[in-house]
Amino acid sequence: MAQELGTLAQRTADRLAEKHVGVVVAAVAGNTVEIRGAGSTGADHARTPGPDTLFEIGSVTKPFTALALARLASLGTVALDEPLADLLPDGTVVPSRDGRRISLQHLATHTSGLPRLPRGMLLPALLRPSTPDPYAGCTAESLLTGLARTRLGAAPGKRFRYSNLGAGLLGLALARRAGTDYESLITREICGPLGMADTVVTVDGARSERSAQGHVRRGRPAAPWHLADLAGAGGLRSTATDLVAFVRAQLDGGPEGLAEAIRLSRSVEHRQNRFAWVHLGWMAHRLHPRQGAHLQIWHNGGTGGFSSFIGFDPEKRLAVIALGNTRSPVDRPAFDLLGTLQAENAAGPN
Repeated sequence: MAQELGTLAQRTADRLAEKHVGVVVAAVAGNTVEIRGAGSTGADHARTPGPDTLFEIGSVTKPFTALALARLASLGTVALDEPLADLLPDGTVVPSRDGRRISLQHLATHTSGLPRLPRGMLLPALLRPSTPDPYAGCTAESLLTGLARTRLGAAPGKRFRYSNLGAGLLGLALARRAGTDYESLITREICGPLGMADTVVTVDGARSERSAQGHVRRGRPAAPWHLADLAGAGGLRSTATDLVAFVRAQLDGGPEGLAEAIRLSRSVEHRQNRFAWVHLGWMAHRLHPRQGAHLQIWHNGGTGGFSSFIGFDPEKRLAVIALGNTRSPVDRPAFDLLGTLQAENAAGPN
């Protein structure tokens, strides 16, 4: 590539650090990985964030939940078209519309018709800095009680409607079918096979010392978020090192136990238009031909004090990861870096 990968990653980290307390940026090109940090972790032992600094990754959790679905489907434990109701406790009322029931695939592609948030939660409350830990009360009991009183905005499978509730219910349902909790499911089916030791829901004492402090916009500390039984929507913490392993599996196919699941997750498509679609757990689009027609598969995330992004091009084996410990999104600089890598790759060596 015409420009050195580490320089590009550092430049993006420095750009993000101007509006964030601390950031880590990883750039992947083939077998080469560069991870760069800038700013401060903001914790008691403040330092420049690095490859093993833990961040809340918010909705970047959703591709993990969807990959767990694909993994269990490849094992025959569940079926993509299996109704959600079949995985929930007897007597649970799951809404339907026009005679169509919500399936697991609908949840993973945001086509269930469910609203963005659980019943009783208002989006403005989540955006107020003074709202501490807004999802902490999302227990299984409260989620399923609210589900019974929820109306679908569209018939399942008809249209895309982003839903934290749907992704959280998917994580809850898969864990029930697997006979475990969400964190253990992700560790067993994804993190263990990929050697990801720091992708967790619960941060223990040893990891706490490597955890970044979240911030509201710039400077003011933010309380950590705990998503209770909605963890499948955004409850994971992770590091750049672990997320590189996760995205490398997407680029290279992953180990034998996960390769079929990765293929399955990307074989499912719900088209939004000719340039944009949804896989299981991933957003995807192809840039306009004037922009090079490059493929970009991605997901972003945000909590009360953190922001995150993963984007990759499986055709060119390129990827970008950006993690920030401020609520302001990291998306634009991360997309710009991915686009630069794609353009450099297309141009070839000078």
